[in-house]
Amino acid sequence: MADMRAKMKVTGVAVYPTVGPTTQEILQFTAVSAKAYPADGSDEDNTYARFSPSGSISLTVANPVLFGKFRLDDTFYVDFTPAA
Repeated sequence: MADMRAKMKVTGVAVYPTVGPTTQEILQFTAVSAKAYPADGSDEDNTYARFSPSGSISLTVANPVLFGKFRLDDTFYVDFTPAA
């Protein structure tokens, strides 16, 4: 199986509980895509989105070190590599 890299954008950050110290954050990501891509594939986002133009990921983070590190509209690469 080939590896795959997706470029994802943070579209939601929900902090829980809403009152008191944070115990977890739920992060929502959607695939980055443009409205049109050059035919030669030169747009960096084109490597993923041209062939898989939509996608979403939801992650619950409970590690206090990561609280507040993900902000709306930040973008990240998500690499999918088979695990042994």
